[in-house]
Amino acid sequence: MKRWIASLSIALSAATAFAQTPPVKIGLVLSLTGPAASLGIPARDTVALLPKEMGGRPVEYVILDDASDTTQAVQSTKKLISEDRVDAIIGSSITPNSLAMIDVVAEGETPMISLASSAKIIEPVDAKRHWVFKTPQTDAMMASAIAEHASNHGVKTMAYIGQADALGETFYVEVAKFAQLHKITMVANERFNRTDPSVTGQILKILAAKPDAVVVGAAGTPAALPPKTLALRGYKGKIYHNHGTGNRDFLRVCGADCNGTFLPTSPVLVAAQLPDDHPAKRLALSYIKLYEARQGAGSVSAFGSYAWDAGMLLDRAVPLALKAGAPGTPAFRRALRDALENTKNFADTNGLVNMTPNDHIGLDQRARVMVEIRDGKWLYQPR
Repeated sequence: MKRWIASLSIALSAATAFAQTPPVKIGLVLSLTGPAASLGIPARDTVALLPKEMGGRPVEYVILDDASDTTQAVQSTKKLISEDRVDAIIGSSITPNSLAMIDVVAEGETPMISLASSAKIIEPVDAKRHWVFKTPQTDAMMASAIAEHASNHGVKTMAYIGQADALGETFYVEVAKFAQLHKITMVANERFNRTDPSVTGQILKILAAKPDAVVVGAAGTPAALPPKTLALRGYKGKIYHNHGTGNRDFLRVCGADCNGTFLPTSPVLVAAQLPDDHPAKRLALSYIKLYEARQGAGSVSAFGSYAWDAGMLLDRAVPLALKAGAPGTPAFRRALRDALENTKNFADTNGLVNMTPNDHIGLDQRARVMVEIRDGKWLYQPR
């Protein structure tokens, strides 16, 4: 009895000490409402799957909604740093918000892992982007995949319609660059707002240019409007989407109008269809199993996987950072940033990560796959 009481006392003391240990605090700025909600919600739902402790320290997650708005994203980031005193930030879900957050995290010397697409979030790695990383494939990686696929399928002319924001602008630049490399001529360039009820005017201009293919540079459910309008107007050429459409809500909204359209995306969407030697297949399948056990079969999206990968990167980095200081201190945050930047040969659900001081994503071309949308499903396209 005495030995049992002593063992219980030791266990209780250990539990008490663990509870009193300063936690690692991770803040998340996600688009949980507004036009980009279909991107932020899977990331939020993934947080429940992330580690409850890292490096032997308890982890506390603080989730804030930026409402798909840049001003709110900045305010939420400031709150996480100044009031919640987080050690790292994951987010935002979209490019404009992530770009708006850079100044705040740099001033607060707090590492940030964006869940948005634009390469401008991390390039060039200057004094401010020194603190910024990302897990999704860059728009440059995806634009090159589109141009390559289009060229291989005889496309000679291409039109573009994108969101009237940083995502739409930066993706166009990459699409036009890689189109030129593949000797594809850009014949139209249009914009629309996330909240626009119609893009008929823009689509009529595109149709007048008679392109072989149309690229839609948009994310979330608003991205369904251009392909639906193209289908309504009888367009028969190829349609490509930005990888910001890799979720079930987009498929639901676009419906049959997206049949036969293409997008470069995360390997997670077609993990079961990938060859066994693909570097992302095993971990992607593991993540899908965990996520769908909570959210239901067929519920997985690329945007949840990006949050998962961010959590795994931090799980790897925290034990290294603890050697420099305790959570909640500037020394810990600086060491955490350094550990992220020195990630090498780290497999996640999207590929193999090898970061450097000039590369704060670390993924290679294997982290992207081309898929076709057919009857509400993603179909892997090997070539």
